Amino acid sequence: MAAFGMKLSSVMKILPSRLALLLAFALPTAAAAQRGDVYTEDRLNQLQQSITMMTGQIEQLQHRNAQLQQQLEKMQTDYEYRIEQLEKGGGGGGRPAPRPGAQAAAPAPSAAPSHGGGSADQLYDDAFKKLQEGDYAGAERGFKTFVQRNPQNKLAGNAQYWLGETYYARRDYQNAMTAFAEGYKAYKASPKGPDNLLKLGITMAALNRKSDACAIFARFSQDYPRATDLQKRRIDQERQKNGCG
Repeated sequence: MAAFGMKLSSVMKILPSRLALLLAFALPTAAAAQRGDVYTEDRLNQLQQSITMMTGQIEQLQHRNAQLQQQLEKMQTDYEYRIEQLEKGGGGGGRPAPRPGAQAAAPAPSAAPSHGGGSADQLYDDAFKKLQEGDYAGAERGFKTFVQRNPQNKLAGNAQYWLGETYYARRDYQNAMTAFAEGYKAYKASPKGPDNLLKLGITMAALNRKSDACAIFARFSQDYPRATDLQKRRIDQERQKNGCG
């Protein structure tokens, strides 16, 4: 019994020293684990900050891209308007002055006057000016009035196309699609017939109706084999962009 007591006493003396040794090894491990958690949290915070900064940069780029797109569309609008003026023989809106010594020719008959006063040409030009200035609501009213009052005018197909553009510029794709479809249906043979069909397909793509858009693009070459090279290139671009077969 005395021998057992001596052994127990020796074990009790050894045990605290071993426990201290185990704690000495355990404490650094716990501290290391704590440091690891802090490091992981810091890394997550850094990654979150990086993602936030990248998101802001992407939004800035998207905004800039939208601005550039608007500028490009405005330049295209100005260009097409100048072409229209040349086709009308205005050269820039006004009639050319007669040559010195030549008898002034009788003024060419203007387009049928609108019921609200002023010629149809004036109504069209006023609506187009509003479009150029970014007054899309005013341009919409002007072009809509022009088409309603002058459905047989030589510029009716053009007015119908620009009416669609007033909606498209405001991302009102549903009304834009209706306007372009009406322009293609009612004024298929007008100078803006190909543009109405082209923009109809683009608007359908914007409405996620990709299959319908591809069908429109495929129909373009059949209906307008003599379209301009620019229009044909635009069709090819839109076909590739929308994955048309």
